[in-house]
Order: sequence, then C-alpha cells, then structure tokens
Amino acid sequence: MIGEAASQGRPRKKKEKAFTGAHALLVFPSGEDHKATLDLMRRFSAAARYAYNRLLEGWSRETLKRENGPLRIFFGLNTRYADDAVLKAQALLDSARERGEDPRKVVFGGRRLFETLRRRHLSGKPLKELKREWKEKRQGILYSRGDKTKGGNLNLRLLVKEGALWLRINLGDGGYAHALVKTRHPNLSALVERVYASLPYNVELTLREGKVYATFTWEEEPAPLAATKENGVLALDVNSDPYHLALALVSPDGNLRRHLTLSLEEVDRAPNRGTKELLLWKIAHQVVSLALEHGVAVATERLKHLPKGRRGDGSGRAFRRKAHRFAYASLLRKVHSLARKRGVQVVEVNPQDTSTIGMLKYAPQLSLSKDVAAAYVIGRRALGFKEKLPKGYGKLLGDGAFLAHARDFYRTRAEELRIQKRNERDRSRRNRLSRELKRAHGALSLLSSLQGSSGSQREVTDGRNSPGVNPWRVLRVGTFLPLLGREVPRDLSPLKPILFGGSWEGWRGGLGPHPGGGPECTDVRST
Repeated sequence: MIGEAASQGRPRKKKEKAFTGAHALLVFPSGEDHKATLDLMRRFSAAARYAYNRLLEGWSRETLKRENGPLRIFFGLNTRYADDAVLKAQALLDSARERGEDPRKVVFGGRRLFETLRRRHLSGKPLKELKREWKEKRQGILYSRGDKTKGGNLNLRLLVKEGALWLRINLGDGGYAHALVKTRHPNLSALVERVYASLPYNVELTLREGKVYATFTWEEEPAPLAATKENGVLALDVNSDPYHLALALVSPDGNLRRHLTLSLEEVDRAPNRGTKELLLWKIAHQVVSLALEHGVAVATERLKHLPKGRRGDGSGRAFRRKAHRFAYASLLRKVHSLARKRGVQVVEVNPQDTSTIGMLKYAPQLSLSKDVAAAYVIGRRALGFKEKLPKGYGKLLGDGAFLAHARDFYRTRAEELRIQKRNERDRSRRNRLSRELKRAHGALSLLSSLQGSSGSQREVTDGRNSPGVNPWRVLRVGTFLPLLGREVPRDLSPLKPILFGGSWEGWRGGLGPHPGGGPECTDVRST
C-alpha cells in the first residue's frame, strides 16, 4: 500500500471482481539486475505519487499516460507502466473516497510511519530501521496488469526455463532483468497453468527488508449463485468487547428468523499471525456454510477499508489492546471471498447508524443484544427495508420536558468536565477529559438543533443525509447517558416503556435520573 487518502462524491461503484493469487520471493542471480529493478520500482512509485496529485487537480488518465506525457518524460516509464501507475493512483483515490476521508491528506508510505518519524524521539538503530521501512513503503512498488492479448503480462512476464519459474522484468529502456521465482504457495500450480495457457495475470512487486517480493493475482470465474437475497440474508456484525461475531438470519419479509453469536476470543488469543488467519478462515467457513444451509445471501457493512474506531462496551488500555487486534476487515474479506467461490450472493450496505438503530429499536423490542440488533438492521437494510421511527420515540422527541432534562444533563456534565480538566495535571487524563467534553458539547448541539427544525422528524436509515436533524442520534444522546447511565448500555430493556408509549415517567417522576445517570453523574464512562 503506497498511501492513505479519500474524498467525496465518488462515482457509482463497479461490480467487485473475485481474485486469487500467489506470493513469492524474487531471487536475482545478477546484482546489476537487482539494482536496475530497484531503480525501476523507485521511478514507478514516484510516478504513482505524481499521478495521484494530478488526478486531484482534474487531469485525465489519457493525458497522463500518453506517449509524450509527463509520466514517460519525467520518470522514464513506457506507456504501459505509465498507465498502470495512473491506475494505482486512481485505485488509491477510489478507496480513500469510499472511506470518506480528505484526499489532500494522503500520506504515501503510511501515516503511522510518518507520524512516528515526525515525533523525532528515536535515534540510532531504531531510527535507521524506521527510515528504511519508510523508504521501502514509499519507493518500493511496481505494478503491471495482465493482458490476454499479450499472452499473460507484457512488462512482468513469467517464463518457465529448465524446470524453474522466472520473472522477466521489462526495464522500459529496451533491457530486461531476470529473477528466480521462489515460492511454495498452494496456488503455484494454478499460476504455472496460466503461464502455459498464456492467460493474463497481474504482478505487483514490493520491497521489504531489502528483499523484493512478488504478488501474482488473476480473476476467478464466479461460481453460479446458489444462495441469493430473494430467500433472505444472513447479516453480520462484530463487536470487539466482548469479542464476538453476531449473526442475524432475516427472512425476505424483514422478520428475524434466527440469531446467534460466534466467539472470537480464540482469535484474540492466537499466538501468531498464521494461527489467527486459520481461525478466521474457519469462522468464515461457518458463516458461508450457514448461508448455504438456508439458501440466503450474506449481508455485511460496506467496509472495504475499515477504520472502525470504537466498537464495543469499553475504554482504557485493555480495551485498546483488543481493538488494536480487531480482525473485522480481515474476516469480512475472507467471508466475501469464500461466499463468491461457493455461489453465495454478497450484499454490502452503508453502515451509518446501524448500531444506533439496532440498540434503540430492536434490542428493547425483541430483547436482543445490541450486536445482534445491529446485525438485524444490516440485514433489513440489505433487503431494502427502511426503519420508521417508532411512535413512542416520536412522542418523546416532542416532549419539551425530556429535551430540557437531556440538555440540563449535558450542560452540567460539560461544566463538571471543564472543572476536572482545569484541575487535572496528568496529560493522558486531561486528553480523556477533553474527548468527553467534546462529546458533551456535540450532544448539546444535537439536542439544541432539534428545536425548530422542519426536517427533524425524518429518519435517516439508509446512510443518506436527510434535511433536518437525525432523530436516531438525538435519541441516543438523550437517552443512553442521561437516562441509562452509559454511552453504550448493555441492558436496553428499560427503553421498552418509551419505545411503545413514549413515556419516561420512571425517570421524570423522581428527583434524579435512572440509577447511574443524570446531571449529578458527571464521571460516567462507557466501561
């Protein structure tokens, strides 16, 4: 990966293709060939960065890759390499747009490494190693697409000579470098078959710890669909604490047929990456087998690149350790890949507010856990259902006493947090208090904006912003912490009277809030 970025207003997403591949180490018998390949990788990486910036400025692919274009003149690439550099830049831009980030904040080489280097707190060998890793990630990329009309891959071509597999690297100046392909990958036989059949394959070279590695990928023919959303969906949602996968089987009419959870604690305890991967594949097989058993599609959040942030009932060091090893993106990729191979339709939906709607609506209504409830909302959204705001919640949002109670709670909480922050000397605790203060101000802003908004009663369920205030988010900040005492409550059954009748008499009738909540509860944390 050569960078991180994003934008807004992406074009309509193309149908995702299923790819398989193999990884290998390249061994260069000639030191000159190795040196020439590294120089080509450096120039290609620079060309991709240049192309990315020009795409942001509105340049077209044709302008960048043409015979007398800047990529050929400035970086000495042939036309095909120049076009592939543009495609790498475009792919980065598209993935960034899907994450909803600012494309101008791209960091080629990785933001984590960049931020670590910028701190300037290392010296000696650790600093040297960090700079090497940064340079390799920033300058160590070379990519070439396969082409059926060219008998496989024109620039990076595999050859079988004397029983060994070699990669011939077109250096772009009429010369070639050669490297032995060293691998025991299980897909090696399939790759060699493609070489003999002159079928296309993509090749990407990467530099790690001074060694050049190759990744060969090719498109798989999709299996005939055996399970589709016409029969319903099996929806997935993951929670990091407790660490488990929630599954909801949703019928075509939108009703919940079955639900269950699969623990991921064994994944968290895996001693190494290989064991972790095996366990994730095992869980992916369980999910896809269950979908096939019921003849339904698999529904997941649209999370190709997954900066999930906080997902679970926790905070602090122990929670951050679990979140760091959070394997949701990896698990989703495995489920999607396996589903396509076995003929199971995959439906991806916008994840916006699925957890909030699940906790507010279906967790108390059907006595579900918040994670199963979120999976249920994902399943219903995949089937095209929109969530109406229950009448009880609509009545609550029109109750001035409730809104005044919630605003008073957050005003008091904000004031108490300001005092605590002013008196706190520990930097990490001050930062935590700052984050909590920011959330309190955000809640106040939501509650205040509800008044006088003509569109405030329109629900937002499919990820698109409607006019006015999002009522689900107003309900979340108005009920969870002020009434239930937690930012992410585990027991949501106390919301039943409100859900069905709009009554919050149990809290309004007393002098204080529900135990654990209220204006006095200024030190509440989502533990």
